[in-house]
Amino acid sequence: MVGAALPDLHEDVRLHEQEAADVPWQTVVWNDPVNLMSYVVRVFREYFGYSVERATQLMLAVHNEGHAVVAEGAREQMELHAQAMHDYGLWATVRRSPQ
Repeated sequence: MVGAALPDLHEDVRLHEQEAADVPWQTVVWNDPVNLMSYVVRVFREYFGYSVERATQLMLAVHNEGHAVVAEGAREQMELHAQAMHDYGLWATVRRSPQ
């Protein structure tokens, strides 16, 4: 095939990167045997600005289910949130949001 255009491999990579960037990420806080429930509520209120009701709901999910998604968004922001939770002494991880 003389003169046939070769596929732009860089375009495929850029499309894949764009799709990956569009996938939201989550900050997950995990249950631990150390922190009091009232402290976890205070952290969620202080750091995320959640209402007492929302912070309590998330804390109860952490306590009863073992974890809770406390934020969702861009990966870099979720990593900052996870680091902040570590700074408060909470166990947190970042994961891709399930589709």
